[in-house]
Amino acid sequence: MGIAENFTKSKLVIGILSTRPEKKEILRRQLVDQFGPIDYESPEFDFTFTDYYDPEMGENIKRYFYSFADLVDPEKLSDIKLQTNDIEQNFSEDTLRKINIDPGLLSLSSLILATTKNNVHRIPLQKGIYGEVTLMYAHRQFQILPWTYADYQCPEYHKIFEEMRKILKRDLKQI
Repeated sequence: MGIAENFTKSKLVIGILSTRPEKKEILRRQLVDQFGPIDYESPEFDFTFTDYYDPEMGENIKRYFYSFADLVDPEKLSDIKLQTNDIEQNFSEDTLRKINIDPGLLSLSSLILATTKNNVHRIPLQKGIYGEVTLMYAHRQFQILPWTYADYQCPEYHKIFEEMRKILKRDLKQI
C-alpha cells in the first residue's frame, strides 16, 4: 500500500486571450492582487489557430502568458479556475467575454489546464472543474498529446513554458 503524501507545489501559469489591449494593465493588476507577483510575462501572439472564439470575442485576438512567483498547491486549481472565471465575467461586455483566462499548473513533468468542459481525457477535480494534462515533459522537451490544443502545440509556446519551467526548477531547489 502506498502512503499518501502532500503534493509538490506547482507554478501557476495563466494564458490569456484578449481583444481588449486597453484592459491589459487592469487585468494584470487584478491577477497580481489575486495570485501574487508575476515572475514571467510572455510576448503577445496573434491567435490564428481557430475562429472558435471570434463570435464571442471578436477578431484580432491576442494570446499571452503569465507565470506567478508564488508556487501553489495543485489542490487549489479548481478554486483558481473559479476565481479567473469571476475576473473574466468582470471584463464581459453585453454578456460576451472579451478576455478569456486559462489557468494551469506547470510541474517539472507536465502542464495541466483547468476547464469547465468535460471530455473523456479530463479528470473531475471539484466544484465543476476538470483538469487536463495538455503537455507532458519528456526527453528534455514538451510533448503534445492527441488532445493538445492547436496553439499549445506550437514551438513558440513551448519555449515560453521552458523558460517558466527553468524558474520553477530554481524555485523548487530553494524550498
